[in-house]
Amino acid sequence: MAKPRSEEKRSAIVAAAVRVIASQGLGAPTATIAAEAGVANGSLFTYFETKADLFNALYLELKAEMASASLKGLPAKADFRKQMFHVWSNSMDWAVSSPEKRRALAQLTVSDEITPASRAAGHKTMAGVAALLQRARANGPMRNAPMAFVVTIMNAVGDATMDFMIQDPANAKKHSKAGFDALWRALA
Repeated sequence: MAKPRSEEKRSAIVAAAVRVIASQGLGAPTATIAAEAGVANGSLFTYFETKADLFNALYLELKAEMASASLKGLPAKADFRKQMFHVWSNSMDWAVSSPEKRRALAQLTVSDEITPASRAAGHKTMAGVAALLQRARANGPMRNAPMAFVVTIMNAVGDATMDFMIQDPANAKKHSKAGFDALWRALA
C-alpha cells in the first residue's frame, strides 16, 4: 500500500528546491534537494515523479506567487499609471523580499525542462499583469512590437531595478520609482 502524501513534506521539498536552485543551479542533484528538505531522496519522487516534474511544479508555484503579490491590493479606481506603478512596486517588493525565489524563477524560466504546457499555464497566472501591460503600450511607441519583446524589455528593466534595490536598500524606493519611470517612458 502506498504511503499517504503529506502536504508538509511536499512544501518542504518545494522550499528546499528554491534554496538549492538559487545557490547551486538547476544541475544540483535531487539528493541535495531531498537532504535540504529533510526527506529521503526516494520520498522526493513520491511527490514528483522526475526532477523535471519538480521543476515544472516549482515554476508554476513561483509564477503564481509573483502574480498574486504583484496584483495584491490593486487600486481598481485609480488612474492607469497608478495601477501600473502599484503592480510594479509590488513585484519589485516580492523579488527583493524573496531573493532566492527570484533567482530560482529566473533559472527555471530559461530552462529547457519547463514544458510548453507549464509555460502556457505560467503565462495565464500573469494574465492580470499582461492586461495592464497591454493597455500601457496600446498608444505608445511599443504598440506594434510583439508582446514577447515588450515583456523582455520590462523584465530587463525590472531585473536592473531589483539589483539596485538589493545593492542599495536605503534608496530602494527611489530605485523602484526610477525603474518604473524608465519603463513607463518606453511603453506609454
